[in-house]
Amino acid sequence: MPTATASSARREPWRVSLNGVLLVAGLELRQRVRSTKWKWALASVAVLIGGITFLVLGATHAFGVAPGDDYSGPGDLVFGLVVFFVLFLGLVVSPTLSATSINGDVRDGTMAPLQATALSAADIVLGKLLASWAASLAFLAVALPFIVIAYFDGRMPVLAMLTVVLVLAVELLVVCAIGLGWSALTARTSASAVLTYTTVAVLVAVLPIIFGLLSVTFTDEVTVTSVNREYVYNDMGEPQTSDATTLPDDAQRDEYGYYVCREYSYTESQPRTDKLWWLLAVNPYVIVADSAPSPQWSADNYYGDDGILSGLKQAIRQARLGPATYHDYCGAGLTSEEQQRRDDLDALPAVWPWGLAVQALLAAGGVALGVRRLSVPYGRLPTGSRVA
Repeated sequence: MPTATASSARREPWRVSLNGVLLVAGLELRQRVRSTKWKWALASVAVLIGGITFLVLGATHAFGVAPGDDYSGPGDLVFGLVVFFVLFLGLVVSPTLSATSINGDVRDGTMAPLQATALSAADIVLGKLLASWAASLAFLAVALPFIVIAYFDGRMPVLAMLTVVLVLAVELLVVCAIGLGWSALTARTSASAVLTYTTVAVLVAVLPIIFGLLSVTFTDEVTVTSVNREYVYNDMGEPQTSDATTLPDDAQRDEYGYYVCREYSYTESQPRTDKLWWLLAVNPYVIVADSAPSPQWSADNYYGDDGILSGLKQAIRQARLGPATYHDYCGAGLTSEEQQRRDDLDALPAVWPWGLAVQALLAAGGVALGVRRLSVPYGRLPTGSRVA
């Protein structure tokens, strides 16, 4: 290969060629496919996800869970469980695919020959990222049939399934890019793997824990109004079911007996989650759940759908809106206050674009770090590194 071409690649580390990226990705994938462990890993994932899918489906049908106006059916439950389990596997597997791709090649001496060619640093990094992402998508492809099965057994919108699969793929790409950045930054493969898992753990678990701890600190005294049912009891201490005795003028009756609605106001300390919700926005599970379109609410439903994805979406948006100050547990339908809060919830913009934007910055930082560390001539290198 002409020396001038290789020199040009060294002077322009960010010069990207599609052929170069595909070449590096092809080399990476061929190297991975040679191992028989891949087939066993994919088969194990298929058996595991399939077992969970059919066990949950069987359990929900056995207990008579069926779709209704306000409640999700078994398919909605299984859909959410399968999606979250696939995301969990992706967050576990993806770091192993990219967190050792650069420092591992440097250690083995296979990176130097690539750098001596006309491939730019960006070609090498993006090629390795593409290969890692393609490998992680294989696990998503294995899980896709079970996601479809769960979808057809429930009542989720078709757009929800398509959106969830797309966002899952993006999440896998983000994790691969983060792992690639740590692989470029550290010389030891074990260190880069640990740092990648630590980053994922921060997004998934540490930030929600911080959110919970700060919620205890960021509180305000608010006045809460609650309307409750108070049943009228007879001399036996049981709810009054007969109108033979004198009843209050505003008494109403349900299947348990006569009751009256009583309004109480009290002051309590409530967490200001509206100031802390952003800590949850970068959570991969929140991003997946919030991006999925939910079934239509019924007109008198205040709490929303009870599916896993819809439930998490409503929880994060309730947190963003702040504490509720009016609760009616007595009357049927929605009061004007509850309807206003529901309208406010519906008017809130989606949370997932904010979280995905932060994750995109992390991914871009990982790629930029990889290109910087593979650019030649080098500045400072760890001891024992092989260079082109």
